[in-house]
Amino acid sequence: MGADKALLEKQGQTQLARTYALLDRHLERVFVSARADQAGDAERSRYAQIVDQFDELGPVAGILSAMAEYPHVDWLVVACDLPNIDDETVTTLLDVHDDRHPFTAYRSTYDALPEPLCAIYGKGAAGIVRGFVEEGIRCPRKMLIRSAARLLEQPNPRALDNVNTPGDLAGSGARIAS
Repeated sequence: MGADKALLEKQGQTQLARTYALLDRHLERVFVSARADQAGDAERSRYAQIVDQFDELGPVAGILSAMAEYPHVDWLVVACDLPNIDDETVTTLLDVHDDRHPFTAYRSTYDALPEPLCAIYGKGAAGIVRGFVEEGIRCPRKMLIRSAARLLEQPNPRALDNVNTPGDLAGSGARIAS
């Protein structure tokens, strides 16, 4: 993308601020995951953070760090590059999750694979995630594919369209902050 996706703007707010506000309407507590080099930036420092305890693991570093800091809770993990995510998508995921499944996620509307960055990682899933990392698997999607993940159909098929390229950005209604 060439820019920090958390700082992309839509309707006058950064994606980070939009995502945080959305989750704050549905959850008791919300944290921003940040690498150590991001923790002090102006946007992220406005929010409660969990700083990655692991290096070079990508999104799994944030997931494992959250699970290590608060091991007895379920984690709703949501990427900040989902400009169309909405209340119904979050509510449905929260309403359906139960302790019988270590992971609850949506099926992608494009390839039917799990969407790992809008998913619930249950309180019992930390050992599973660590086991995958020890095996060299660092892709959250592969982890969910190889696990007993409960997969749901998306109530809003465009809600989990992410922004990875300038072309995605142009079609999303978001823009790079100036």
